[in-house]
Amino acid sequence: MFLDFYQLREHPFGMTPDPRYLYLTRTHREALASLTYGIEAGRGFTALIGKPGMGKTTLLFQLLEQWGTSARVIHLCQTQCDSRELLRFMLSKLGVDSREEDLLRLHTQLKEVLLRAAKAGQRVVLVIDEAQNLDDSMLEAVRLLSDLETSTSKLLQIVLAGQPELANKLARPDLVQLRQRIGILSRLEPLSSEETDAYIEHRLWVAGYKGTSIFTSAARAMIAERSEGIPRNINNLCFNALSLGYALNQRTIDVPIIREAVDDLSVESPVPQQKLDHEPISTRSQADSHSSKPPIRRLALKQLPAFTTWLIGLLVLFGLIPIFFISRPSRTSPAVQNSLKLAPDEEDGLAPTRGNPSDTLTVRVEPRQCLEKISRRYLGQCNPKLIEEILRLNPGLRDPHRLKIGQRIRLPIRHRLAKTDYLVTQEAKSISFPENKK
Repeated sequence: MFLDFYQLREHPFGMTPDPRYLYLTRTHREALASLTYGIEAGRGFTALIGKPGMGKTTLLFQLLEQWGTSARVIHLCQTQCDSRELLRFMLSKLGVDSREEDLLRLHTQLKEVLLRAAKAGQRVVLVIDEAQNLDDSMLEAVRLLSDLETSTSKLLQIVLAGQPELANKLARPDLVQLRQRIGILSRLEPLSSEETDAYIEHRLWVAGYKGTSIFTSAARAMIAERSEGIPRNINNLCFNALSLGYALNQRTIDVPIIREAVDDLSVESPVPQQKLDHEPISTRSQADSHSSKPPIRRLALKQLPAFTTWLIGLLVLFGLIPIFFISRPSRTSPAVQNSLKLAPDEEDGLAPTRGNPSDTLTVRVEPRQCLEKISRRYLGQCNPKLIEEILRLNPGLRDPHRLKIGQRIRLPIRHRLAKTDYLVTQEAKSISFPENKK
């Protein structure tokens, strides 16, 4: 997709835990060193705590690479199992296909295998990812594994990695025996603004990029703020920003594109909505100096003041809103008609207008829009019959799911819901097209 456009060898912001892309921040470096030392010193239990998306699994893969040749490593990432399944899984990874049902015998078999490995000078490491999902019975089973030892050393090194819920579990009074066995506990902290800059540049470099920075300094500052310094959020924002930049034929990613990427990802925004709506003036002015293109604009009902949204909902409920927002004779307010100054219809393959021209509304396609989104945005609804009518008005439109940016679409305005008149009128105030030169 955008690899050739940005001269990349591979995707720099993928979602797989590739150790090549691991950027060691201060806390990541300390955590890796602590886990390595805990295994070397035979501490028995070590733990790694971090919020979702902080790179715990990537760090564990780096740890597994370090010990891959000098130790026998068992990596458990499916924590929805019982004690028997856990013991069978461990024996299977150690080369023993056991069909025992008795827990005591399974435990004895595992200890025999671990003793043979210890005599051969091999360490055995059990890494449990997503350990916060272990129930109490499984946590007790894991604790009992730490009893596999000789008088001088532990036969099994156990690494527990999980989200903050794991720390909350370990702090419970009924799990004090497990907590006391954990010799080293490391935590991963969110990336600072400077670390976010270095993280982005590191991943681009690993992916083969050799030029000047794709992201402006203001864009990187916004990524650091909106992602809250969480690597997975940074990856999502950067990937979507590169996709938008490619769609807009823009090789430098600036603040307007990052803002658009944030909007696309905001099922629940990474930061409070107030921050999204009130961008610092310094960042906005710096972004405008980096790009000559107008900002990418979006208007959603959620951006209206809370009282206005409540009032509109009340009017819709009682059927009063058409009195205020609909003028039946003209259908479209003069402000909307004057703001949408378009070229002749034939250029975009639109059907000739029949009857009253005010019965249709012509709009331009924006990035990442399909016919369904356009219909809901300007008409307030979408259904198969409405799509068929729109296709009849636009004979040159072959695929309603793939529209060209800037393409004009004619809509049957009589289907517009009442609340949409207000939104379109408001949007017309924020859109400016260059005046035709006479």
